[in-house]
Amino acid sequence: MKHTESELLDIKKFIEQMWMLVRGQLDKSRQALMNNDQGLARIVTSTEKRVDAFELKIDSDCENYIALYSPVAIDLRLVLSILKINKTLERIGDFADGIARFVLTHEVSEPHQALLKTLKVEEMMQSVDLMLEKTLAILQEENTAQAGIVFSTDNTVDKLYSNSFELLSEYLKENPGDSFYVLNLVSVLRKIERCGDHCNNIMEEIIFYLDAKVVKHQHK
Repeated sequence: MKHTESELLDIKKFIEQMWMLVRGQLDKSRQALMNNDQGLARIVTSTEKRVDAFELKIDSDCENYIALYSPVAIDLRLVLSILKINKTLERIGDFADGIARFVLTHEVSEPHQALLKTLKVEEMMQSVDLMLEKTLAILQEENTAQAGIVFSTDNTVDKLYSNSFELLSEYLKENPGDSFYVLNLVSVLRKIERCGDHCNNIMEEIIFYLDAKVVKHQHK
């Protein structure tokens, strides 16, 4: 194996490890939110620094690879894609941290728990997890045939997010004293929706790497 190939494999290995870490962060934040588990939320916030460390290392490795080897064609597309995916995964990690902090700073009553179920928050977050799982599998298998699953799953997340505003409005009519909680919950819902958008962005980068196609905005 050439030295350049070994370097690329190392970069891919680290981005896959970061991927799994971010998936774990998002899953823990989901469990913390749905179960009002502050202990789990603290694990998410304390692990955020590991996500940041991965981002810095992968950025540095990609920049060094470009500077040392001047890659072209598919190798260049891979490194450029990983640079963007790296930043995107870090943002998803930030959103998971933000959801965990919401759990730590808000007292949750039974009506709040019922509201989360009405909004189908868990379904939204599980859909995002499916997108993260599918995009990683597509990268590892180097086959974009199932890219449409990622884009269609994001449509599901977007629909649930859009439906949430009417449901929240109805909830506030019956519980006007909960306006502060609801306002902050809207921010959580927005974070989840943005995670879905970021998974779309990751899928677009993988298509750019594997198929040499720019599909940004086109799938919509």
